[in-house]
Amino acid sequence: MRRELFDDEHEAFRETVRAFIAKELTPHVAEWEQAGVVSRDAWLAAGEQGLLGFAIDEEYGGGGTEDFRFNVVFDEELVAAGVSGFGSPLHVDIIAPYLTKLATEEQKRRWLPGFCSGELITAIAMTEPGAGSDLQGIRTTAVRDGDEYVLNGQKTFISNGILADLVIVVARTDPDAGHEGISLLVVERGTEGFERGRNLEKIGQKSQDTAELFFNDVRVPAANLLGEEGKGFVYLMQNLPQERLSIAVASAASAEKVLDVTKEYCRTRTAFGRPIGKFQNTRFELAEMATEVQIGRVFTDRCVSDHLRGELGVEHAAMAKWWLSEMNKRVVDRCLQLHGGYGYMLEYPVAKAFLDTRIQTIYGGTTEIMKEIVGRSMGF
Repeated sequence: MRRELFDDEHEAFRETVRAFIAKELTPHVAEWEQAGVVSRDAWLAAGEQGLLGFAIDEEYGGGGTEDFRFNVVFDEELVAAGVSGFGSPLHVDIIAPYLTKLATEEQKRRWLPGFCSGELITAIAMTEPGAGSDLQGIRTTAVRDGDEYVLNGQKTFISNGILADLVIVVARTDPDAGHEGISLLVVERGTEGFERGRNLEKIGQKSQDTAELFFNDVRVPAANLLGEEGKGFVYLMQNLPQERLSIAVASAASAEKVLDVTKEYCRTRTAFGRPIGKFQNTRFELAEMATEVQIGRVFTDRCVSDHLRGELGVEHAAMAKWWLSEMNKRVVDRCLQLHGGYGYMLEYPVAKAFLDTRIQTIYGGTTEIMKEIVGRSMGF
């Protein structure tokens, strides 16, 4: 089915993105996966190409457009190229809205130019060792002391955690106020008491630096409070739909890519004297996956269109996130099976996809939490 989401300018932009990825990212993927981190040079190159600040006002070095379709194009092309570790979707899709909507003018002038140029890499620290999808369970505290907050706590599984120069930290500023006692503080690299732990070893997305963060009596200037004190939980709920839509976009693109690779494999791989695609079981498997992938694509594009109009509800973002990520997981697993022993070899794209995409049903809110959100929206 023909996609109707994009205009000519988006397709022209897609060609620019493909050229950038082929030149600046793809040649370095193997070395970055060995190192466990992407080079800062890649971030600077992306900034120079104008790929890190689509929604940032031009006066700060951004693109000045809130058209999320540019984000979608970039995200899809990263997936198509097998570049799973470059953390731009986090930086551009997830962090940018917090800064554009909540930062003061002084904060914007301090942070946004570097955000757009790639000189300031960002992260958001929500998850803790004892609190994952349940954000109301966080224990990190920030106590006001004059013109500063004293921050104490620990975060884990933080994407961009090693490279990040700015970290939005979710902390309790009032321990007795429930979700109304949560605030957002921006902690900058080099702040005394802010320490990074291990670059965590994961089963996939090897070059995506994912770290433990520690905050020991970190004095954060009150000028680094993002938005209003006590409104942090509300801000998180407002921004999570775009985060979940971003994951759905990547899931749809991944399923399409892996299915395309597998169809070609089934045309050329032979067994018992004929291509394995000629066997009825293989055709049925491919037919089922092609149908699911097409359904997922149509729903994802509709969610993006709703988001552009400001109409994407929390429940539909949750639906997209859980169903697309679970569909992608099924498709990748079945495609690996069709590859036989070769599917288990990391030199084949399907094997890398099997490892890299497994996290999609977990981060951004687990499938189980997404179903809970949908269920509550139905009045249960």
